[in-house]
Amino acid sequence: MGKVSLEGIEFHAYHGAYPEESILGNRFTLDLELETNFRQAMLHDDLSATVDYSKLYKLIKARMDVKVKLLEHLGHMIVTDILEAYPKTTKIRLTLKKHHPALGGLVSFSSVQIQYPEDYA
Repeated sequence: MGKVSLEGIEFHAYHGAYPEESILGNRFTLDLELETNFRQAMLHDDLSATVDYSKLYKLIKARMDVKVKLLEHLGHMIVTDILEAYPKTTKIRLTLKKHHPALGGLVSFSSVQIQYPEDYA
């Protein structure tokens, strides 16, 4: 097994439980690590035998464009999309951060971390 990562992916999106969050939006950062068998890609220099970073980014961006209330739900939907696109993925670790959440005080970010398959048992 090998690991494929995308770190520090940034988006401006409109997720949140409060009405102003769906109007003003916020900055989000996502870190992602996948475990998959990419032995054939190593041996044969074949993109189809591994996770295509470009396709993975587009998949995440498409999901970030769909407004939801909770980071937990958003992270779950991204995990679901990844497993559908890359069914040979055996593990996923996703960290999703919302910068400066509207909490009535100074907070750098709120975040959730989702791990597949651990959080799905």
